[in-house]
Amino acid sequence: MDTMELGEGNAIEVNVNSEINKLKIAGSPNGNGAAEQVQIAICGNLEQSGETVDAFSFFGGNKEKKEGTNVSKEDDGDSKGFWGIGGGSKALMPVHKDSEVYNMNHPKRGRALILNHENFNSNLDLGRRYGTERDKMSLQQTFKNLGFDVSAFDDLTYHEVAKEVEKLAKEDHGSRDCLVLCVLSHGDTQLMYAKDYSYKPELLWQSFTADKCPTLAGKPKMFFVQACQGSQLDEGTKLVRVNRTETDSNPTSYRIPNHADFLIAYSTVPGFYSWRNTTNGSWFIQAICNVFNKYAQKKDLLSMMTIVAREVALFYESNTPSQPHMNQKKQIPFITSTLIRDVYLVPK
Repeated sequence: MDTMELGEGNAIEVNVNSEINKLKIAGSPNGNGAAEQVQIAICGNLEQSGETVDAFSFFGGNKEKKEGTNVSKEDDGDSKGFWGIGGGSKALMPVHKDSEVYNMNHPKRGRALILNHENFNSNLDLGRRYGTERDKMSLQQTFKNLGFDVSAFDDLTYHEVAKEVEKLAKEDHGSRDCLVLCVLSHGDTQLMYAKDYSYKPELLWQSFTADKCPTLAGKPKMFFVQACQGSQLDEGTKLVRVNRTETDSNPTSYRIPNHADFLIAYSTVPGFYSWRNTTNGSWFIQAICNVFNKYAQKKDLLSMMTIVAREVALFYESNTPSQPHMNQKKQIPFITSTLIRDVYLVPK
């Protein structure tokens, strides 16, 4: 049983993965002799709870429709305005066109960048993200074990986030298998938060398309985002059991879309809260670390992400009886993929 001293008040029990993590609210005098109150932001509302949420949005792309370029009479285009439009470019072929798996036999596994946000400027009115340090440490250990060169940064400003992402995109990834970028923060509809300002989530991956980062062309690029995508709560639905039974060629070159080979995994679906335990870390990130540590030797990435989704969906539930409107709520990760092959992260 883990305990955490938060302030003066009643104990709140949080049921996570069938374990009760009790958060004791204890007195902590401040300079004025009054009890120090710790506040946790829940999408703009300050609440006291072991479970809290991180607000965020879906793709957040430009919603203006544009005519597709280089479209023949036979093939018509419906543009989404998410990634932007780029011209043709060339890059080295990292794997045979007909391969069912990505080439993970480069000299190096690749870079893993973790952007961890716990504290925010007061003008944003966002609470401290208790428990995120646990997530950061878990991610560092997991990806280090998988052979990644891991870098982690805390509480970067918007300009520092943009600088680190752009710096990473400009590196030479030629000797690397893949890329991982993790962001742990508050968010809102179509927004992510740095320490001082909000930004559109596509800032995180728009510099890594094949035309802009050719040394990662044809290689898997994985993005894991722990943040809410809105303010709705998932009530869940009870399933009742029913007692019934139901029964090659070798090309010298090939073209890929610039936006192929991406995995973008959100902790929750568009419009909904994402839960984080102030002691044990977020449901989503902890599930990723647990599953990757257990299955990376034998399962591909998308299979592992399916297990992650199942663990978050079935084994986690908020238990905050002192806040009935937040009690017994569920969460389901949202995974988008343009991967065209299987990804195996077997440690080197």
